[in-house]
Amino acid sequence: MSRAVDGSKRKDHRKKILKQAKGFWGRRHSNYKTAKDAVARALSYAYRDRRDRKGNFRRLWITRINAGCRAEGISYSRFIAGLVQAGITVDRKALAFLAIEDNAAFKAIVDKAKEALGV
Repeated sequence: MSRAVDGSKRKDHRKKILKQAKGFWGRRHSNYKTAKDAVARALSYAYRDRRDRKGNFRRLWITRINAGCRAEGISYSRFIAGLVQAGITVDRKALAFLAIEDNAAFKAIVDKAKEALGV
């Protein structure tokens, strides 16, 4: 019986890699050898950055909350300390949304935090 040399599994695997490399620049999208390395690197960056995204959003929310707090005459750290003392548990995502979209509600929360601090 003859031996299979260029089987469908091999073709399918190469096709899969080249499909994942679609849109890459230069040979990276058409040459299997370079596409394989480019796809491996891209997938590892994607894995890492899905985790980094969470920290990036937290950083953005803190920046927005800080800007809203400064407009009310209090620093971010004092505001958070006031929330803890007042027993208010609102996550940073919601606070950032209020700071941008609903100034009156955010001001009310800031006033509660200031009251708890005795400012």
